[in-house]
Amino acid sequence: MNLTDAELAAQLAQAAGQLLLQVRDAGATSEKSLGKAGDEAANRFLVDAIRAARPGDGLLSEEEQDNPERLAHSRVWIIDPVDGTREYGERRNDWAVHVALAIDGVAKVGAVALPALDLVLRSDQPITMVAPPARLRMLVSRTRPAAEAVAVAKRLDAELIAMGSAGAKAMAVVRGEADIYLHTGGQYEWDSCAPVAVALAHGLHCSRVDGSPLIYNQPDTYMPDLLICHRDHAAQVLALVNQL
Repeated sequence: MNLTDAELAAQLAQAAGQLLLQVRDAGATSEKSLGKAGDEAANRFLVDAIRAARPGDGLLSEEEQDNPERLAHSRVWIIDPVDGTREYGERRNDWAVHVALAIDGVAKVGAVALPALDLVLRSDQPITMVAPPARLRMLVSRTRPAAEAVAVAKRLDAELIAMGSAGAKAMAVVRGEADIYLHTGGQYEWDSCAPVAVALAHGLHCSRVDGSPLIYNQPDTYMPDLLICHRDHAAQVLALVNQL
């Protein structure tokens, strides 16, 4: 059966998530060894599957040595086999699998699996969005909350919610568990491409913190900052963060 790009992304994210649960349940001896085993197993599965299913496309993975050959492709799969390796190693719920397809630099197709919650959020099947509450909720890293996000939350009188992986945080906005994900601590393309594709499909605002678009498949994969939020709050958040 020929799968669409979105179907392929969702199928692979879910399968990689199930593989990661199996690796976790096999009982690695330490958090570090579990994280390493999970990264290796999920990466091998995803890379082999994408190359088999879409041999003409480019590929960028956190766990593979970057190949500049991808820059010649308009279609590039961008994957993070385990987003939140620390959380996965600690056997928490807030880790994810990212599978995305960027076309001409835009995050067009994406699936984010939250395997510990038995969920896959995907760009081709948006779920019903929940209206935000009266008091806004802002997501920050549970281990290194960005000073800018904390300052903006204070000015908005927003509740701070600490969470693990970037994908888990972005999907918390999609799922209505939070309203703003502001990150200024630096990421890479694989950290945000799939979450951004899913968030955009749900009508959310996604940009750099200066309001410029997020552009993928760049020679330098570093992405300094990110904002994902409801469109009604975007202008205010961008103005506040740029006043700091």
